[in-house]
Amino acid sequence: MKAMKTTALALLALGVAFTSGCGERHSKKEIFYLISADSALPYWQTAAAGFNKAAAQYKVTARVVGPDGHDPQAEAAELQKAIAANPAGILISVADVSVLQPEINAAVDAGIPVITMDSDAAGSHRLYFVGTNNLEAGRLGGRRVVEKLGGKGNVVFFTISGQPNTEERLKGFKDVFASRPEIKIVDVVDIKGDVRTAFDKTQDYLARTGAEKIDAFVCLESASGKVVADAIKRTAGGRELVAFDVNQDTLDGIKAGTIDATIAQKPFTMGYIGLKGLDEVYHAPPKQLNKDYATDSFSPYPVFVDTGTSLVDKSNVDLYIAGAAEGTK
Repeated sequence: MKAMKTTALALLALGVAFTSGCGERHSKKEIFYLISADSALPYWQTAAAGFNKAAAQYKVTARVVGPDGHDPQAEAAELQKAIAANPAGILISVADVSVLQPEINAAVDAGIPVITMDSDAAGSHRLYFVGTNNLEAGRLGGRRVVEKLGGKGNVVFFTISGQPNTEERLKGFKDVFASRPEIKIVDVVDIKGDVRTAFDKTQDYLARTGAEKIDAFVCLESASGKVVADAIKRTAGGRELVAFDVNQDTLDGIKAGTIDATIAQKPFTMGYIGLKGLDEVYHAPPKQLNKDYATDSFSPYPVFVDTGTSLVDKSNVDLYIAGAAEGTK
């Protein structure tokens, strides 16, 4: 009788353990990748923090990879490595559509869910895009430049060509400037991920006077704002500078008055929502992963998740500085 009781208790314990194990939705064996270029930038470290936080909540494994600098080919190589590992999902920012779209398609065709973030590849097989409405972000910045210049002046842009996000931002600025014929875009400089180019070009343009004087600079990516501000500080000033993102040095520049404003994005939110979206697809996969869900009125997925933008200037910069301090705790 005692042996039967012991056996029953053992079977009950085994049943509880088995049920508990089967009831767990997640596992550390589920691996999700975040892939970006320029991963050494504070912007991408913030995105990684959001990605890692979601992974910790779900008790899955997060891997954040990508070249430190702007190198689409190196990012493509990281994507190929991730595909070979057959992960539960991939979140990726597209540094160059022509380079990365074929690899994104290869991942999805291999049965790996892919969501894009920050910079999209709309024509690829990715499920959807999480990030900024970059066209509207450009329009927001354009209205600021018009306001600060009084509707008249010469403007130089710094960008990274080939990235859909910067291309859309530039289009947003141009949309606003189209109704302001006295605002002239003098140059759109492709810095190719090297901020030294932005610094050198700014110095060259600051030497112009008279009708050729540059009245405003716009940085369409997060890296060059500080160096352009540094170059302007070396002159008598009098130039407007609109940047992108809320790196600490950009916020400090606004506080000091060397940067007029910046367009804030939410990379933490992109990383956080991106992993959760991939997890949902992994655990409730569609019948066809590589379907064009943008044309499906009954699609379980959105086309675009807008994580929001805002303009930061001296009137509200302290709120963003405080938020950044809180986010690092």
